[in-house]
Amino acid sequence: MKLGELKSAGHLPTLIAAFLYFDFSFMVWTMLGPLANEIAESLAKQGFILDPNQKATLLAIPILGGAILRILLGFFVDNIGAKKTAIIAQSIVIVSLFYTFFRGENITYQELLAVAFGLGFAGASFAVALPQAGQWYPPRLQGLVLGLAGAGNIGVVIDYIFAPKIAEIWGWPSVFLVGGVLSTIILITYILMAKDAPPEIYTPRKKKPSDYLKLLKDKDTWWFSLFYAVSFGGFVGFANYMKVYLMDVYKPEMAEIGLKILSESNVKVVAGYFGALCIFAGAILRPVGGAIADKMGGVKSLYIFYGIVAAMAILNATIVSNFYIAIIVLFTIMAFLGMANGAVFQLVPQRFGKDMGIMTGIVGCAGGLGGTALVKTLGWSKAAFNSYNTGFFIFATIVILAIIGISLVKTRWRTTWGLQAGGRI
Repeated sequence: MKLGELKSAGHLPTLIAAFLYFDFSFMVWTMLGPLANEIAESLAKQGFILDPNQKATLLAIPILGGAILRILLGFFVDNIGAKKTAIIAQSIVIVSLFYTFFRGENITYQELLAVAFGLGFAGASFAVALPQAGQWYPPRLQGLVLGLAGAGNIGVVIDYIFAPKIAEIWGWPSVFLVGGVLSTIILITYILMAKDAPPEIYTPRKKKPSDYLKLLKDKDTWWFSLFYAVSFGGFVGFANYMKVYLMDVYKPEMAEIGLKILSESNVKVVAGYFGALCIFAGAILRPVGGAIADKMGGVKSLYIFYGIVAAMAILNATIVSNFYIAIIVLFTIMAFLGMANGAVFQLVPQRFGKDMGIMTGIVGCAGGLGGTALVKTLGWSKAAFNSYNTGFFIFATIVILAIIGISLVKTRWRTTWGLQAGGRI
């Protein structure tokens, strides 16, 4: 059984440490999403009213920062090692969290934008945790290992469950205090548990800027970037915007459910619970997607996962108006985006095994850019049409383009590098 091989074939403490580091980093990275409404109300008391585009910008900056910084951290992973890179990045995140707490409700929108970029270092942890875990394991286990390490994105579920309630009781700045304390604990745990793979198992080539240019000239780099911009970009974009979307579209229904079923009068907390439910699907199923890709091949898996996502997005933009059906649709979208994340990273290490640090940074950057674009698209759709339907249509169109892209590359992949990859393509 593959799970039984994880200890003997690699280094289980590092895999666990990578999961914890990414899990809590993802929690911090997406912290603004479940607090967006509370922060907007706080700024309104200062006389600063956020419009839909400004709110989308605040939610998009951590994703954009994470996208850019993934390239930088991917470079450092291959040059100074994953562990040192993680310690530096996590320290910057911790400073950003405590700064926000001490500024409290007096913080300005401009300061929040700067903090949001600082939180991008947490999102960039993806370019550290995944290659550090993957370096220890053989090709046949890459889908499962990188899926497990990447399942750390369940941290956003923790955000949605607890952040709104903590904000209700102690105020939204207290969430940043909790995040800062937890991030410090996780950093200490990571330092004690994680190890970089020794040279006899994995020897990274120290990268130069020219190495990035070389990989960017490889058309497969762009294909993988597109596929991950769709899957991870879709996941993190919807995850960050989920509460804003639910509050804008289904606030009365959630208020009623909160009072009648959950005994919860704060609709923002109820929105957090439903957001957590939908996001949980994508977070927990990422390793399942990697395992499915290991078994049937990444290409075939992506056909299935993307196809269902596109269908659900079109459905949500056309005929869905009932709250319960909408939750089922959103749950399904997030579930299959999560599995698509695992499938993409079943393929990447087989194609670019010797350049995993830098490739995780490049492809991860594309994922962050995709998430940034999705959040801004949803904000624009709401501002321009007072509806999110156009945003969902645009997303569905891009997913369909990715499916067409898979059709264009699958034969070449299977007859070239796929023959020597060591796993199923």
